Amino acid sequence: MSRLSESRISHLAHLIIDGLWKEDLADFPNEARALGETKNVLNEFFNHEDRLDEIVRQKIQSLSRPVPPGSREWDVLYRKYLEEELRKQRK
Repeated sequence: MSRLSESRISHLAHLIIDGLWKEDLADFPNEARALGETKNVLNEFFNHEDRLDEIVRQKIQSLSRPVPPGSREWDVLYRKYLEEELRKQRK
């Protein structure tokens, strides 16, 4: 489940569809379908981001010594592990 509500996802999807239309970047023969697909893509994106976040947090928690959340070390480890996970997924 994404950390964004259905209402926020819907709002973002409308902004994207409206922006594409206003900038004359796309025409939508079926606007409802385009909106639905945009919502699906946004949900997948944010769910994927949430899964990565969980993996990275678990890696930090599994270290032999505790690293306090919010500390500089925690932030550095978070970025490092996130980059590692992103590289793994690109392969």
